[in-house]
Amino acid sequence: MKRALVTGGASPLGQAICQRLAQDGLHVIVHAHNAIDRARAIAAAIRATGGSAQAWQCDLSDMEATATALETLLAEGVVQVVVHNAGIHDDAPMAGMSARQWRAVVSVSLDGFFATLQPLLLPMIGTRWGRIVGISSVAAIMGNRGQANYAAAKAGLSGAARALAREVASRGITVNVVAPGIIASPAIDAVMTPRQIADLVPAKRAGQPEEVADLVAFLTSGRAGYINGQTISINGGMA
Repeated sequence: MKRALVTGGASPLGQAICQRLAQDGLHVIVHAHNAIDRARAIAAAIRATGGSAQAWQCDLSDMEATATALETLLAEGVVQVVVHNAGIHDDAPMAGMSARQWRAVVSVSLDGFFATLQPLLLPMIGTRWGRIVGISSVAAIMGNRGQANYAAAKAGLSGAARALAREVASRGITVNVVAPGIIASPAIDAVMTPRQIADLVPAKRAGQPEEVADLVAFLTSGRAGYINGQTISINGGMA
């Protein structure tokens, strides 16, 4: 059974991705930092429906701690599928943004990509098969007021993925990025009305987490072996 690590797996989108990968027969490692109880509940729900899953706690902004925690995962087996979904928001206009706000957001989304993948790559290469997907955002493509830090971090994933894809493609490993638009979640519901969403999105609705999860599942499958180094938008026609 192939093992899949989903960072930020306790978020609404992360949960949908974890559940979808488990349906495809993968053993899913549900990552969380602060929301470890939610990660444990998601893993338990997957097991209750016949899937295979475990929860895993780590602060991806701490590279040394992440490397140590990943040693434990690798002792249990090679991780051949990685979905880097972890990310945080700390919005402010750049003129009023603190260095702490900038670093915190970049640290989780972009530094976390390196912190997670670097220890996992050589074991993955040894299997001659792997799938890596970074979760970006429409903000990285279009920009968004108050989110220079978030847009920079998520745009950086695309550059890192393109470079890494060239390094590992000959080893049977693909590296791609998925850039969702407005995806339904409690956080979106709290700040946007359906009318506001319809004004922004040509499809006139928010996307569903399961729609993003289906795309991720395809990219992590054996059917997507010739898709590499790409950023694929899923945003209802926004860009």
